[in-house]
Amino acid sequence: MRTAIVHYWLFHMRGGEKVVEALCELYPDADIFTHLYDPSELSSAISSHRVATTFIARLPFARRLYRHYLPLMPLALEELDLSAYDLVISSEAGPAKGVITRPDALHVCYCHSPMRYLWDQYHIYLKTAGLPTRALMPLLFHGLRQWDVASASRVDHFIANSTAVAARIRKFYRRDAEVIPPPVDAANFSSADQRRDYYLFVGQLVGYKRADLAVEAFNRLGKRLVVIGDGEESRALKHVAGPTIEFLGKAPFDVLRRHYGEARALVFPGEEDFGIVPVEAMASGTPVIAFGRGGALDSVVDGTTGLFFREQTVEALIEAVARFEAQEERFDRAALAAHAAHFDKKVFKERFAATVDRLLGPRVD
Repeated sequence: MRTAIVHYWLFHMRGGEKVVEALCELYPDADIFTHLYDPSELSSAISSHRVATTFIARLPFARRLYRHYLPLMPLALEELDLSAYDLVISSEAGPAKGVITRPDALHVCYCHSPMRYLWDQYHIYLKTAGLPTRALMPLLFHGLRQWDVASASRVDHFIANSTAVAARIRKFYRRDAEVIPPPVDAANFSSADQRRDYYLFVGQLVGYKRADLAVEAFNRLGKRLVVIGDGEESRALKHVAGPTIEFLGKAPFDVLRRHYGEARALVFPGEEDFGIVPVEAMASGTPVIAFGRGGALDSVVDGTTGLFFREQTVEALIEAVARFEAQEERFDRAALAAHAAHFDKKVFKERFAATVDRLLGPRVD
């Protein structure tokens, strides 16, 4: 059985690429198709496979301007010849699922989210775009939405990374989706021997992650907050941060791992599709104080592995920190790590393989 994995672009190792990595381990002979590819930024599990790019990779300054080529990506996907493949797995958050497969091939789409800039976050992207992009977006994105919905019918089976994403698939595509959380290398994390008196924020410093809520809340509280991550909001956040806020930038893994294990709690104020960061924290025995929407509802157990706050405001986060400190001793570090193990890469691969085997049905070798 020949297998193809289609991913939107491959030039960093984030949550979507961790899924591709697990799929590469699950299907070691699979070929990979993508719009853009930089092997220097990827794990050997991915770069050891045959990787083919669409014509997007050959356009001028593609690595820097790839988002500007979004209207051409449907055409690029449809030009891929996948007629030799029996199983096609598309990894979707940017354009990936729109490939044309053989009539008797199985096309499974692992959906991190329907494209956010077309659907649930369209107006956010529109407001923050530059003037030329803002002028073109309504016309171009209208057509892209039509293609996105039409291409959903090419998928035989949707798998969503969370119940929140499954709900979006149902809303925008009118399709049901099975939920299989993404893989987390839970075994790579452990609790520190001694906790230190600080809270932790981990993630890109971009708008929807809401690091601004964490910084302002801990400014008011006068408590220590360590921020690991970098991004377009880094300078503005440092400008408003008080003396109790420490920025470590894009830290190496050993630094990240140590801080996960030492922190009193992880602060997770954004709404994510799933959110691997809370699982990594729990794998380190660290409770999570999370905004109670999106993927966190699938990973955090309120009152057992963390606490939720229900409004995305500084006041709600401050109140949640007070509730956490009033019951901090209740959180069992070993129980948190055991809960995180349910999201381990091994579990993902077992569940994904079982789904594909079920869909393929009995086969004669």
